[in-house]
Amino acid sequence: MPLIGVLNGLAKYSSQTKTFIFPNGSRIRMGYCDCDGDLDSFQGLETDVIIYEEATQFKQSWIEFINTCNRSTRSDFKPRIYYTMNPGGVSHAYFKRLFIDKQYQGKENPNDYSFIPATVYDNKLLMDNNPEYISVLEALPEHLRKAHLEGDWNAMAGQFFSEFRDSVHVVEPFDIPESWLKFKAHDWGSAKPYAFVWGALDYDGCMYIYRELYGCKDGEPNVGTKEIATDVARRAKELETETVSLSIADPALWIKTGSSGPSIYEDFCSEGVYFSKAVNDRLQGWQQIRNRLKGDKSGPKLKIFDTCEHLIRTLPLLSHDKHRLEDVNSDEEDHLADALRYLLMSRPWSPTHEKPTQKKTDRYRTKKPDDGTSWMAG
Repeated sequence: MPLIGVLNGLAKYSSQTKTFIFPNGSRIRMGYCDCDGDLDSFQGLETDVIIYEEATQFKQSWIEFINTCNRSTRSDFKPRIYYTMNPGGVSHAYFKRLFIDKQYQGKENPNDYSFIPATVYDNKLLMDNNPEYISVLEALPEHLRKAHLEGDWNAMAGQFFSEFRDSVHVVEPFDIPESWLKFKAHDWGSAKPYAFVWGALDYDGCMYIYRELYGCKDGEPNVGTKEIATDVARRAKELETETVSLSIADPALWIKTGSSGPSIYEDFCSEGVYFSKAVNDRLQGWQQIRNRLKGDKSGPKLKIFDTCEHLIRTLPLLSHDKHRLEDVNSDEEDHLADALRYLLMSRPWSPTHEKPTQKKTDRYRTKKPDDGTSWMAG
């Protein structure tokens, strides 16, 4: 039932201000935010309770700004925020991290977050009056069906690498044979996360990602603390005790900083960390990741050690760019994915297609019998 029906007789509704007004002066204001400019209407508000409808459809930056209004001078009530949502949407990764994966950053307090899962089957009123709605959800494409019928937060609309499966592509660490070729790839970031991945190639062409380095100065992703290149280089060098055959990095490392330099690459070199320039073809790089995730009849050609938690977390959350569907949305947490595509482009792989065996068949010939008529003989 619409809220105006629920509150009929309890509160007066002002269509001009979109507000329900109770006799004691309490108010329920209906808010709206569809672009950055709409945030101005929330400036300076003081709100005891904030409720988001379909919260994953709001940008994280909008949510963080609106939440600054959640304050009160009351001593008998603690301000609170409620979110209703489905998997998918622009802030899917943000809510999945907080409520599903329970990975907290900075001053986020685990005690402040509580998740109450519910599926369509928990909606008794809907099940009693419209049970055929289940058939509508069952007919959805697989990723939407898993999200909206089963409440699966690992399936999402617009998922770029829908081929990724924890059960298939994530493996327990093992001792990598010394004879396997090993590689390192790097995507630079100072105020945003820097990302390294290390991979080892087995004899069947499967690339195992066995190490990652991801973060800013405090070791947490998405934190704006800048870190200088020499510190990052030393951190990577300390981790790498094995022999790496090839190290590659984003060509942007070679760009001079300021008017005369030095470049980020020169800073790395000063610490004894050297790279070759990666092939920075985004579309081909994404296709390499997809090719290896799919693999061939022998299995996937990309596997990730379960210790690479940030790559495992971020890769399946990447979505399509709305304006270029064959590309990843670069506003998302794509730093480790960038490093991964650099690494895989150094050893491109595609499934081998066996030529179909041509069965031997008798050749037909036309022959003229003595009577002049034609016939076909096998």
